[in-house]
Amino acid sequence: MEELTIKYPKGLELTVNLTKAEMEQHLRLMAALKMYELGKISAGKAGELSGLSRSQFFEACGMYQVSIFNYSSEEIENELQQDLTNLKSLIK
Repeated sequence: MEELTIKYPKGLELTVNLTKAEMEQHLRLMAALKMYELGKISAGKAGELSGLSRSQFFEACGMYQVSIFNYSSEEIENELQQDLTNLKSLIK
């Protein structure tokens, strides 16, 4: 793992009622959730960044209302079209 140092206002951990370690974990989770939501990283990498397993990361997505389905509307339409094509071929 690489390491990144960030500066933050003095006493921030007290303001958010977290210990320094808890705040670090929370910031890693928030960064992972946002990067995943934006499609910048996979669920596996997001889990790794947040220190959670992939399934635990998906649970965190639910808690923070981040969709686990990162598809553009075009990708969804293409997949649905392919599913319809496959279904039609099975019916024949």
